[in-house]
Amino acid sequence: MAERTRRAPTGAAVLRPRITSSITEAVLDELVEKGYGRLSMEAVAKRAGVGKSALYRRWPAKQDMVIAVLSEFSVPWAEVPDTGSLRGDLLATVRAVRDWLAHPRFATILPDLTAEAARNPALAAAIQATIGEPRRALGAATLRRAVDRGELPTDLDVDLALDLLAAPVYWRLNVRRAPVEPDYLDELVDHVLRALDARPAREPR
Repeated sequence: MAERTRRAPTGAAVLRPRITSSITEAVLDELVEKGYGRLSMEAVAKRAGVGKSALYRRWPAKQDMVIAVLSEFSVPWAEVPDTGSLRGDLLATVRAVRDWLAHPRFATILPDLTAEAARNPALAAAIQATIGEPRRALGAATLRRAVDRGELPTDLDVDLALDLLAAPVYWRLNVRRAPVEPDYLDELVDHVLRALDARPAREPR
Protein backbone atom coordinates (compact mmCIF):
# COMPACT_ATOMS: atom_id res chain seq x y z
CA MET A 1 0.00 0.00 0.00
CA ALA A 2 2.84 2.39 0.89
CA GLU A 3 4.46 1.79 -2.51
CA ARG A 4 1.29 2.85 -4.31
CA THR A 5 1.16 6.16 -2.47
CA ARG A 6 4.72 6.96 -3.57
CA ARG A 7 4.18 6.27 -7.27
CA ALA A 8 4.27 9.15 -9.73
CA PRO A 9 0.80 10.20 -10.93
CA THR A 10 -0.42 8.52 -14.10
CA GLY A 11 -3.40 8.58 -16.43
CA ALA A 12 -5.76 11.51 -15.98
CA ALA A 13 -3.45 13.26 -13.52
CA VAL A 14 -0.64 13.74 -16.02
CA LEU A 15 -3.05 14.56 -18.84
CA ARG A 16 -4.76 17.36 -16.94
CA PRO A 17 -3.09 20.33 -18.71
CA ARG A 18 -3.73 18.83 -22.15
CA ILE A 19 -7.31 17.96 -21.24
CA THR A 20 -7.98 21.44 -19.87
CA SER A 21 -6.67 22.97 -23.10
CA SER A 22 -8.87 20.66 -25.16
CA ILE A 23 -11.90 21.58 -23.08
CA THR A 24 -11.18 25.30 -23.44
CA GLU A 25 -10.98 24.99 -27.21
CA ALA A 26 -14.16 22.91 -27.27
CA VAL A 27 -16.09 25.45 -25.18
CA LEU A 28 -15.07 28.31 -27.47
CA ASP A 29 -15.91 26.34 -30.61
CA GLU A 30 -19.31 25.32 -29.24
CA LEU A 31 -20.09 28.91 -28.28
CA VAL A 32 -19.21 30.09 -31.78
CA GLU A 33 -21.22 27.38 -33.55
CA LYS A 34 -24.22 26.98 -31.24
CA GLY A 35 -24.31 29.90 -28.84
CA TYR A 36 -24.69 29.82 -25.09
CA GLY A 37 -28.32 28.70 -25.07
CA ARG A 38 -27.70 25.52 -27.08
CA LEU A 39 -24.29 24.70 -25.60
CA SER A 40 -24.25 21.58 -23.41
CA MET A 41 -21.69 19.88 -21.20
CA GLU A 42 -22.21 16.70 -23.24
CA ALA A 43 -21.39 18.42 -26.53
CA VAL A 44 -18.27 20.05 -25.06
CA ALA A 45 -17.06 16.71 -23.67
CA LYS A 46 -17.60 15.00 -27.03
CA ARG A 47 -15.79 17.73 -28.96
CA ALA A 48 -12.91 17.75 -26.48
CA GLY A 49 -12.63 13.95 -26.57
CA VAL A 50 -13.11 13.54 -22.82
CA GLY A 51 -15.72 12.09 -20.52
CA LYS A 52 -18.28 14.35 -18.90
CA SER A 53 -16.63 13.63 -15.55
CA ALA A 54 -13.58 15.61 -16.73
CA LEU A 55 -15.83 18.66 -16.99
CA TYR A 56 -17.74 18.14 -13.76
CA ARG A 57 -14.50 17.73 -11.81
CA ARG A 58 -13.69 21.30 -12.83
CA TRP A 59 -17.08 23.03 -12.91
CA PRO A 60 -20.46 22.17 -11.37
CA ALA A 61 -22.53 23.55 -14.26
CA LYS A 62 -22.44 24.96 -17.78
CA GLN A 63 -22.44 28.58 -16.64
CA ASP A 64 -19.39 28.08 -14.43
CA MET A 65 -17.54 26.36 -17.26
CA VAL A 66 -18.32 29.04 -19.83
CA ILE A 67 -17.50 31.94 -17.52
CA ALA A 68 -14.20 30.37 -16.45
CA VAL A 69 -13.12 29.83 -20.05
CA LEU A 70 -14.18 33.28 -21.22
CA SER A 71 -12.51 34.95 -18.24
CA GLU A 72 -9.23 33.20 -19.03
CA PHE A 73 -9.63 34.30 -22.63
CA SER A 74 -10.80 37.88 -22.03
CA VAL A 75 -9.12 39.36 -18.96
CA PRO A 76 -5.51 39.15 -20.24
CA TRP A 77 -6.50 41.31 -23.24
CA ALA A 78 -6.96 44.21 -20.80
CA GLU A 79 -3.39 43.99 -19.53
CA VAL A 80 -1.46 46.79 -21.24
CA PRO A 81 2.14 47.81 -20.58
CA ASP A 82 3.14 51.07 -18.96
CA THR A 83 4.34 53.06 -21.96
CA GLY A 84 5.43 55.99 -19.81
CA SER A 85 2.83 58.42 -21.13
CA LEU A 86 -0.94 58.69 -20.90
CA ARG A 87 -1.39 58.90 -24.67
CA GLY A 88 0.71 55.80 -25.18
CA ASP A 89 -1.19 53.94 -22.47
CA LEU A 90 -4.57 54.91 -23.92
CA LEU A 91 -3.54 53.90 -27.42
CA ALA A 92 -2.43 50.52 -26.08
CA THR A 93 -5.73 50.22 -24.23
CA VAL A 94 -8.02 50.96 -27.18
CA ARG A 95 -5.95 48.70 -29.44
CA ALA A 96 -6.36 45.90 -26.92
CA VAL A 97 -10.12 46.53 -26.78
CA ARG A 98 -10.27 46.45 -30.58
CA ASP A 99 -8.27 43.22 -30.76
CA TRP A 100 -10.49 41.59 -28.13
CA LEU A 101 -13.77 42.61 -29.74
CA ALA A 102 -12.57 41.81 -33.27
CA HIS A 103 -11.13 38.40 -32.40
CA PRO A 104 -12.69 35.87 -34.81
CA ARG A 105 -14.20 33.86 -31.97
CA PHE A 106 -15.19 36.61 -29.57
CA ALA A 107 -16.74 38.75 -32.30
CA THR A 108 -19.36 35.99 -32.54
CA ILE A 109 -19.51 35.01 -28.88
CA LEU A 110 -19.94 38.49 -27.35
CA PRO A 111 -23.21 39.53 -29.06
CA ASP A 112 -24.77 36.15 -28.26
CA LEU A 113 -23.60 36.27 -24.66
CA THR A 114 -24.81 39.85 -24.23
CA ALA A 115 -28.28 38.88 -25.45
CA GLU A 116 -28.31 35.82 -23.20
CA ALA A 117 -27.23 37.85 -20.17
CA ALA A 118 -30.15 40.25 -20.73
CA ARG A 119 -32.47 37.28 -20.14
CA ASN A 120 -30.41 35.64 -17.41
CA PRO A 121 -29.57 37.82 -14.37
CA ALA A 122 -27.34 35.14 -12.82
CA LEU A 123 -25.28 34.91 -15.99
CA ALA A 124 -25.10 38.70 -16.23
CA ALA A 125 -23.83 38.94 -12.64
CA ALA A 126 -21.22 36.23 -13.26
CA ILE A 127 -19.96 37.94 -16.40
CA GLN A 128 -19.67 41.24 -14.56
CA ALA A 129 -17.84 39.71 -11.59
CA THR A 130 -15.35 37.55 -13.50
CA ILE A 131 -14.82 39.47 -16.75
CA GLY A 132 -16.18 43.01 -16.54
CA GLU A 133 -14.82 44.01 -13.14
CA PRO A 134 -11.30 42.51 -13.60
CA ARG A 135 -10.96 44.18 -17.01
CA ARG A 136 -12.09 47.53 -15.63
CA ALA A 137 -9.72 47.17 -12.67
CA LEU A 138 -6.80 46.84 -15.07
CA GLY A 139 -7.98 49.89 -17.00
CA ALA A 140 -8.41 51.84 -13.79
CA ALA A 141 -4.82 51.07 -12.81
CA THR A 142 -3.66 52.59 -16.10
CA LEU A 143 -5.60 55.79 -15.44
CA ARG A 144 -4.37 56.06 -11.86
CA ARG A 145 -0.79 55.85 -13.10
CA ALA A 146 -1.52 58.90 -15.19
CA VAL A 147 -2.98 60.69 -12.17
CA ASP A 148 0.21 59.90 -10.25
CA ARG A 149 2.30 61.30 -13.12
CA GLY A 150 0.26 64.49 -13.05
CA GLU A 151 -1.25 63.89 -16.50
CA LEU A 152 -4.82 63.63 -15.22
CA PRO A 153 -6.64 65.58 -12.50
CA THR A 154 -6.79 64.01 -9.06
CA ASP A 155 -10.60 64.18 -9.05
CA LEU A 156 -10.84 62.09 -12.24
CA ASP A 157 -14.08 60.11 -12.63
CA VAL A 158 -12.41 56.79 -13.42
CA ASP A 159 -15.61 54.92 -14.29
CA LEU A 160 -16.66 57.57 -16.78
CA ALA A 161 -13.16 57.68 -18.28
CA LEU A 162 -13.21 53.92 -18.82
CA ASP A 163 -16.58 54.20 -20.55
CA LEU A 164 -15.24 56.93 -22.82
CA LEU A 165 -12.42 54.64 -23.93
CA ALA A 166 -14.20 51.34 -24.50
CA ALA A 167 -17.72 52.33 -25.53
CA PRO A 168 -16.87 53.95 -28.91
CA VAL A 169 -14.86 50.90 -29.99
CA TYR A 170 -17.65 48.55 -28.93
CA TRP A 171 -20.27 50.66 -30.71
CA ARG A 172 -18.26 50.85 -33.92
CA LEU A 173 -17.45 47.13 -34.09
CA ASN A 174 -20.48 45.44 -32.55
CA VAL A 175 -23.33 47.83 -33.29
CA ARG A 176 -22.34 49.68 -36.47
CA ARG A 177 -20.23 46.78 -37.78
CA ALA A 178 -17.80 49.33 -39.16
CA PRO A 179 -14.04 48.82 -39.48
CA VAL A 180 -11.69 50.31 -36.92
CA GLU A 181 -8.83 51.86 -38.84
CA PRO A 182 -5.60 52.90 -37.06
CA ASP A 183 -6.42 56.59 -37.61
CA TYR A 184 -9.74 56.11 -35.85
CA LEU A 185 -8.04 54.90 -32.67
CA ASP A 186 -5.57 57.80 -32.74
CA GLU A 187 -8.40 60.30 -33.16
CA LEU A 188 -10.44 58.61 -30.44
CA VAL A 189 -7.56 58.86 -27.98
CA ASP A 190 -7.02 62.53 -28.82
CA HIS A 191 -10.70 63.25 -28.17
CA VAL A 192 -10.60 61.34 -24.88
CA LEU A 193 -7.48 63.22 -23.78
CA ARG A 194 -9.27 66.52 -24.33
CA ALA A 195 -12.39 65.27 -22.57
CA LEU A 196 -10.35 64.18 -19.54
CA ASP A 197 -8.45 67.49 -19.36
CA ALA A 198 -5.14 65.71 -19.81
CA ARG A 199 -1.89 67.62 -19.42
CA PRO A 200 1.83 66.89 -19.79
CA ALA A 201 3.38 64.71 -17.12
CA ARG A 202 5.18 66.44 -14.25
CA GLU A 203 8.93 66.64 -14.63
CA PRO A 204 10.66 64.23 -12.21
CA ARG A 205 12.36 65.99 -9.36
